[in-house]
Amino acid sequence: MEIRFEHSPREVSEMKTVELRSAFLTDDLMKDNTVQLVYTHYDRVIMGGVKPLKQAVELQADPELKADFFLQRRELGIINVGGKGGVRADDVFYEMDKLDCLYLGKGVKKVSFESKDAGDPALFYLLSAPAHAVYPVQFMGKEKALPANMGAAETSNARTIYKYIHADGIQSCQLVMGLTILKTGSVWNTMPAHTHTRRMEAYFYFDVPQGQRVFHFMGLPVETRHLLVNNYQAVVSPPWSIHSGCGTSNYSFIWGMAGENYSYTDMDAVAIEGLR
Repeated sequence: MEIRFEHSPREVSEMKTVELRSAFLTDDLMKDNTVQLVYTHYDRVIMGGVKPLKQAVELQADPELKADFFLQRRELGIINVGGKGGVRADDVFYEMDKLDCLYLGKGVKKVSFESKDAGDPALFYLLSAPAHAVYPVQFMGKEKALPANMGAAETSNARTIYKYIHADGIQSCQLVMGLTILKTGSVWNTMPAHTHTRRMEAYFYFDVPQGQRVFHFMGLPVETRHLLVNNYQAVVSPPWSIHSGCGTSNYSFIWGMAGENYSYTDMDAVAIEGLR
């Protein structure tokens, strides 16, 4: 598990490209038969990826957590972005198709991941936050996530938003999680941009076509920076930073948040004219 520390706006304003990428961008999180984890000190969130092939892959507590098992003091959101597979939580197995979501609350002791077909493996994205109370394990299929169509072709941001873990959906301590799929011909996400100093956010990009990239914009609204992102990479977004993207093609991404405010709609809008 890689450890990432926080950075202030002043530090970020002086960073070069390689420093920005090292601080905020992960490598490809989907590696064969392994659990890839990145621990960020922004609200102590852990991002991760699991790509099981022929055998199950178990989620274990890294020694850095000083825990008997991964979810001893944490909660976990899981979304499958690959082929058919499943997650075993203690003694219960949950089948998961692409874009299905599973929430595991504090106290679940054994977690493992499986693919139905190694030739078309499941790809599980993980987002975990500290938890102070126990919420039940809950599964939500894509069709139950009440998709909302947003944006328009005229502004190149026609997209469908799926909300899974939030105040009106799957209940959790502080984790909020969902995903966005951009329609063909649209490339902009989260524009106009916003910030929310009450909570951090993480973006995980997937279904980025081969040879294409996403320009992820971050930084203070009046001093923006960007990261060039490939498929299956994630970005840590500090609470003070905007988080928006523009691709060379349409793409999809999982968004997840943790922090003081649990409300999905808590955001401070930034007018396009105010960006610098």
